[in-house]
Amino acid sequence: MANTYYEAINWNEIEDVIDKSTWEKLTEQFWLDTRIPLSNDLDDWRKLSEPEKQLVGHVFGGLTLLDTLQSESGIDQLRKDARTPHEEAVLNNIQFMESVHAKSYSSIFSTLNTKKEIEEIFEWTNTNPYLQAKAEKINEIYKHGTPLQKKIASVFLETFLFYSGFYTPLYYLGNNKLANVAEIIKLIIRDESVHGTYIGYKFQLGFQALPEAEQAELKDWMYGLLFELYENEENYTDELYGEIGWAEEVKTFLRYNANKALMNMGQDPLFPDSANDVNPIVMNGISTGTSNHDFFSQVGNGYLLGSVEAMKDEDYLIGLE
Repeated sequence: MANTYYEAINWNEIEDVIDKSTWEKLTEQFWLDTRIPLSNDLDDWRKLSEPEKQLVGHVFGGLTLLDTLQSESGIDQLRKDARTPHEEAVLNNIQFMESVHAKSYSSIFSTLNTKKEIEEIFEWTNTNPYLQAKAEKINEIYKHGTPLQKKIASVFLETFLFYSGFYTPLYYLGNNKLANVAEIIKLIIRDESVHGTYIGYKFQLGFQALPEAEQAELKDWMYGLLFELYENEENYTDELYGEIGWAEEVKTFLRYNANKALMNMGQDPLFPDSANDVNPIVMNGISTGTSNHDFFSQVGNGYLLGSVEAMKDEDYLIGLE
């Protein structure tokens, strides 16, 4: 009998049921930006002030950079430490969708912005010191960290650092503006919720296998990293939102989502902020279902994307029995 050189993945023998359920969830909610009529937001866009337009551009430029980092570097590093072949398949799906997310922002730019404005957005994105600092910090962990440190960095990126950018479109959605732009963001948030929960679950498996002393050491490192990232994020938020006066509200939203990131990894919340402290207009935006555009009518099957819902606290607590 010949020796096995390479093993085929067998989805009929599942080592971890969370791999299968996550794959099914991610494929069920597959979407593409090309199915959303962004041009319908042009009337709203023209009514925004110049500082608001610049904020939207810079916010989405920053999100593009972070999604690019996650798709090009992050998932490659996480894949090296996969526990099962099915986990590798799930990470492949996540990597592709991160590329879809990054591309979606360019669709928004091409609809709302001039060529000169787009060039300014990417110049700002590629040189902003606070944005570059968080990209460098996360990427250095991806390159040199332990498997569990990489997962911590990934969850902080997915469930915390994106949200300084997500605040803007959710705020406008809550005020009945830029509904189609926000539709894309809500679909991205839906994906990121699954990504952060799944990678956080994989972190918990590894964390629980550590001796108590190593757990304590890693927790110290985790909370230290969160403080460092939050301090940088405060500066980034002040620069983005200072002129239009939203900075403090955004910081509350950031602290709320930092707690969610910790919950993803089975850890205690750090900040006192809860959903009740977040601007209710933003929470309303994040919890409103999608507009259910007939995204696939162009190809004749009339498939409708399901509604987007905010993650509930219990969604972050995957059982590890």
